[in-house]
Parts: sequence; structure tokens; C-alpha cells
Amino acid sequence: MEFISGKHMPRRTFIRGMGATLALPFLDAMVPAGRLWAKNAPRSTGTRLICIEEVHGLAGCNEWGATQGLYAPQTVGRDFEIIDDSALVSLRDYQDDLTIISNTDVRMAEAFTPPEIGGDHFRSSAVFLTQSHPKQTQGSDIFCGTSLDQMYAQRFGQDTPMPSMQFCIENLDQAGGCTYNYSCAYTDSLSWASPTEPLPMIRDPRVAFDMLFGAGGSPEERAARRATRRSLLDWIAGEVSSLKSQLGPEDQRRMDQYLTNIRELERRIEMVEARNSSGEERALPEAPAGVPDSFTEHMQMMFDIQVLALETDMTRVISFKTGRDAQNRVFPESGSDRPFHPASHHGNRHEAILEFNKICQFRVGQLPYLIDKLKNTMEGDTSLLDSSVVMWGSPMADANLHNHRRAPLILLGKGNGMLEGNNHVKADDGTPMANAMLTVMNGLGMNMDAFGDSTGELSLNPPSTLSTDAESR
Repeated sequence: MEFISGKHMPRRTFIRGMGATLALPFLDAMVPAGRLWAKNAPRSTGTRLICIEEVHGLAGCNEWGATQGLYAPQTVGRDFEIIDDSALVSLRDYQDDLTIISNTDVRMAEAFTPPEIGGDHFRSSAVFLTQSHPKQTQGSDIFCGTSLDQMYAQRFGQDTPMPSMQFCIENLDQAGGCTYNYSCAYTDSLSWASPTEPLPMIRDPRVAFDMLFGAGGSPEERAARRATRRSLLDWIAGEVSSLKSQLGPEDQRRMDQYLTNIRELERRIEMVEARNSSGEERALPEAPAGVPDSFTEHMQMMFDIQVLALETDMTRVISFKTGRDAQNRVFPESGSDRPFHPASHHGNRHEAILEFNKICQFRVGQLPYLIDKLKNTMEGDTSLLDSSVVMWGSPMADANLHNHRRAPLILLGKGNGMLEGNNHVKADDGTPMANAMLTVMNGLGMNMDAFGDSTGELSLNPPSTLSTDAESR
């Protein structure tokens, strides 16, 4: 591998050696010779799209919780206040990059016929990114819709090694049927390549790491490499050294930081595997050795992998399912000892709503780790956060009632100028969430007339004159 001073390195450059394949982050050396970086050089490889689903809605989408500001702020437009009790309190420092969307409905997740009543948990995930109503079946004749992440990947992700990547946190099993006569495929996947093709999601950080970096040509080779206790980077050290010797000081610094991030992530995965293979009792006994028992640790590892994938342009489209409907996991770090699903059925008791809100705050509180990573990962003078749209939301609103009206949706990032941030958009009553998603998709260049049950676009940037009273819209 040789790069001559004054010539540029292709954006799609890999370092290969001993079964490992390492894609590179964006470097100054990838700018054509003679071009001024700050003014003329192409920085962006396209807007990144990260879609994150929450299950069970939020405490603030309950009727009483809404009056307490547990989700949507009272102020509409700019300069809203996120109160201490809000599920979004951890995002207070990121307000300039935050767009809150409130009062939109996910009616495609509702029961259309009497046999569907009660099955909300087992069709909701399939609805979130498709905004389409799933066919009730436990057979192979599943049918829903094409998800927006896959629409974007099919249009703009085909020139990346992985058009899209799908991740999850909880145990998923797409085999067989789930409750209320729904196939588990509806519960276990966010991403649908077509109305009949749900895509599998990766839970194990080791599997994701090996897929991203081609760490060994086979499971046996990967196991043999790990048995030597040598890092992936040790197997390509010579190639890395040769490349760095031909880079400028700033590119060398970027490469050092990138390699440090890879090595640190690999070290953490190895520590988790060692701990979980020691014979000690586990909180998640059914989970693979590479899956941390800690929810926070698992989330951070998966976020790290996602940022590395985006930074190297291995993909521009990611979906991430952070829970499984009706799960009974306990989150001690939240300050609540209540299992997730039972806590969401709070019986409309104020104390129980606030208890559920502790779990909501904890789970939303994982997002700042991702936002910081994106904000501090630069392509020239542009951050990954500025060139990304992070869509976080839930197809459920008030889980106590299995309600899908006024479900939560937020956007983070600027999307290469598509979003201004520092904005709370309160939709008119009866507005489909699909309207907001249609606006995002068209802002990403999709030029779509409709999506799901949309009735038109929903403006996501604040007008010049704003109301500070949510009731005066």
C-alpha cells in the first residue's frame, strides 16, 4: 500500500492482513491534491440515519404524566425548558441539537379487528419504522411494510460495504409464534427490507465487532486469534505503520485516536467474555458470553460499534432496538426495583407513574453517550452529529393502556442542515407520526409523496415567530 505526497487516497481504503480488514476514517489525505480543505473539499459522504426504538412508551405520555411535563415541554418552538422530572432531562445539555415532536399518533399499531385486541406489544415494533399494520399470523405469511431505514439504505446505502446494520440489546427469537397469534418476527425486528422480509438484528458485541472488522476468515480463525490474546490491530501492525508514515501530522493524530478506540473496544469485549465465562453467576444467564449483564455497558459497546461503522463509512444506516416488548428486566441503576413491563402498567396511580418514569429517565439517559461520540468524531470541520439524524421514539405512548396516541418521537443532530435543533414541535390532534417521518425522509432526499398512513408533511423547523404557550398554537 503506497500513497504519494500530493496525491489523494481513495475514500474507500482498507488495510488488510491476517484475516482482518480495517476501513479508514475520513482523512485529509483523501482530499484531492490542490483543493482547499476548509472551503472546497468534499467532507460528507452523505447524511447518516440512526433509528432507535424504545418499547413501552414513556410515563410522560400518560394523561397525568403529560400535565407534569414528564415528556413534552410546555413551551412550543425554541428555548423550551426540560424540567428535572422529564424523561429527557439527560438531553438538556444537547438542546441545540434536539428536536422534540409531540402529539403524533401511531394508529397502525392499534387493533383493527376483534382478534387483534390485546396484541399491541406483539405488533408494535414492526410498526415503528414501517408505520404499516402487520398481518396477524403465526405462519410464514407475515406481512407488514418496508421500513424507512431500508428505503433509505436501498436508495443511498448501496455504495457502502454494508447498506445497513441492525442491532439490538435484548434476546430475540424470530422462530415460531408469539402471543395473540402474532409471529415473533413482528416483535423481534425493526427493519423490513420488504413487507415480507424482516431483517435479523445483532445482539452480541463480539459478533458485531468481527463483522465490522473482518477479524478472521472463519469462526475457527477468530477463535485461534483470540486464544493468542493478541489484538486485531497486532495482526495488521506493519500495514498500519507503513500507512501512518505517509500521512501528515493531523491525519496521524486521527489515525491514532481511531486505532485507540478500536483497541479499547476490543479490550472491553474481551473483559466481558472473560467475566461471563468464569463460571460466576450471571444476571443474564441465557446471553452469549460477549453480552454484558449491565444494560449501560451493553448500550455503550453497541454505540461504540455504530460510531466506528459510521466514521469509516462502512454503513450510513443503522437501526437499534433497545428493548423487547413485555420484557421483565430490572434496571437497578435507574433507582427502581420494578421490572420494566409491570412498571409500565402503573394503573394510573401517580406514585407508580413516577416510579415508571425513573426507568424511562434511565433508558433515555443512555443517549448522551452516543451524542457525545458523534459530536466528537470529526470529518474535517464537520462532526458526525452535524451530518446525522438520530431518530429515537416509541410506537407506544401510554403502555398502561396499550395506547398509541401521542407517542414520543425526538430527533438529534442536524442532518447536514436539514434540522435546526432547539425546537419543540407539537402536532395538531390526530396527526400521524408518519407525517414527521415523511418530512425526515424527504429531507434526506427521498422525494416521497407518502409514507405509511401519512396525510402530509409535518414542519420540523421553527417558524420565525414562535409561541411560548403550548395552548396558544
